[in-house]
Amino acid sequence: MTLDESGPAGLDDIGLTTIRGESTTFGAFHDKVVLVVNVASRCGLAPQYEKLEQLQKTYGERGFTVLGFPSNQFLQELGTGEAIEEYCSATWGVTFPMMEKIRVNGRNEHPLYTELKKTPDAGGKAGKVKWNFEKFVVTPDGAVHRFRPTTEPDAPEIVSVIEAALPA
Repeated sequence: MTLDESGPAGLDDIGLTTIRGESTTFGAFHDKVVLVVNVASRCGLAPQYEKLEQLQKTYGERGFTVLGFPSNQFLQELGTGEAIEEYCSATWGVTFPMMEKIRVNGRNEHPLYTELKKTPDAGGKAGKVKWNFEKFVVTPDGAVHRFRPTTEPDAPEIVSVIEAALPA
């Protein structure tokens, strides 16, 4: 799916705050292929961090980044940004950018997720994030591709979208 006529600019203006409290926008990553994922340290899917980091190492120099958005929406995230950052670094060697803890559904959900959730998954279903580690690949041309939590980060359907959008 491509966002409406505003294209990626519709996402570009959305404000983000890093896990260390620095302000930025989604537009700071406009020229990259971005894999947005809501993460949670205590989730059974947390081992996906390892594959997310491998994607970062494999494609990072070609114009790709993972953006991790910790969320306690499903009651499985640590309490503070410092604890989350320490866990991700020490346990999984995470080097990709991590954002502040957010809500992905409902009242007070982050505006980025309000927009991303309009995109249907492979089964044609849009709407709520179902669980931790739901993935959205946003390409520089504004296309958004949605993958549900149990789809591994290195699944062929995700890797093919990433590779197709990267320069040779």
